[in-house]
Amino acid sequence: MKSVFGILGVTLFAALSIQAEDWPNWRGPNFDGRSKEKIPDELPSELPVAWRAQVGIGFSTVSVMGNRLLTMGNIDGVDWVFCLDSKSGKEIWKHSYACELDPRYYEGGPSATPTIHEGSVYTLSRKGHAFRLSLENGEVEWSRDLIKDHQLELPEWSFASSAFLDKEKVLLNAGRGGIALDRKTGKTLWLPSTESSGYATVVPFSRGGASHLLFSAKALIGFSAEDGKAHWEFSVKSSRDVNAADPLVFDNRIMVSSSGGTYLLEVSEKGEVTELWKQPDLKWYFNAGVKIADHVYSIHGTTHRPTELICTEVETGKTVWSEEGFGSGALMAAGDAVIIFDNGKLTVFRASPEKYDPILSQKLLDGKCWTVPVLANGMIYCRSAEGELVAVSLPK
Repeated sequence: MKSVFGILGVTLFAALSIQAEDWPNWRGPNFDGRSKEKIPDELPSELPVAWRAQVGIGFSTVSVMGNRLLTMGNIDGVDWVFCLDSKSGKEIWKHSYACELDPRYYEGGPSATPTIHEGSVYTLSRKGHAFRLSLENGEVEWSRDLIKDHQLELPEWSFASSAFLDKEKVLLNAGRGGIALDRKTGKTLWLPSTESSGYATVVPFSRGGASHLLFSAKALIGFSAEDGKAHWEFSVKSSRDVNAADPLVFDNRIMVSSSGGTYLLEVSEKGEVTELWKQPDLKWYFNAGVKIADHVYSIHGTTHRPTELICTEVETGKTVWSEEGFGSGALMAAGDAVIIFDNGKLTVFRASPEKYDPILSQKLLDGKCWTVPVLANGMIYCRSAEGELVAVSLPK
């Protein structure tokens, strides 16, 4: 009988493990905007609000590790890194440093999201302040001023890259070819160019001699994290060099998009890049889509043009369906469901190439809401540009 209960216990533990997952960095544990957590088959008309908090002006989303939630915001010309209790919203610690708000056609404030890795938190400000902080208490383990140290050229809307950890390196989209800092000391290990960067975060991709992707100001670059060498490039031109949405990777293929349209690329072992298709009527301005089965779900358009929620067939680039009435919000995936936060409204729908059929539509916040929602350990976190952060609970 004990063995039976033991088996049941292990099975139950495994099931609960699948239902709960940390979200330690931008775009999640697999850097693809997808969570292994499942949205229940049935949802109430509204999800209960667990807590609300004020975290300052900005567009940083959250990272979650256990009971610790990290995000960033700006209050009166000071950037703050907040560590809150993920279940209650109560402050655990916070760290501040002087950094201008820098509003340019929008509210301004931090655009990057903290990265949690092996007991430390890595952050980057709009103006190149890089930090490694203790996850336990927020103490500074090292700090850098990349503009002062390297005279890096800022892109028009300043830096937005979140930190990507690769072994002993911290990789950032700063400089045309990125920059690598030593994880333990913060020392610069390589910096190919001080020219203007793009806004996306580094994405892993091992093909054609490269180990990672960098969506720079004018091109998608396959580079080696070891030495920063660019092994191949694919030109991607966009309005005012706003290459911001992370590329989507599946096998040896890459979907990359900006205001100039969307491309599906294939990279050979020799580093030869082939354009499989281009879809000029699909444009990701800030935020990348998510791939579920054979389709990608994304928000198409820019802040000054009508936007749509679009389902795209990966193999052909064909628009399967589109739904109007969206702004410049963002989305993520959980199992077979898509979670959208846009215009202050949380929406959930089951991914299907047949039709758009939402199962939840709930108003949570007012004001500008461009930041990606995050599902972690049974809770969904959403924020506004003004810095109101709200957490809602999924049914058990």
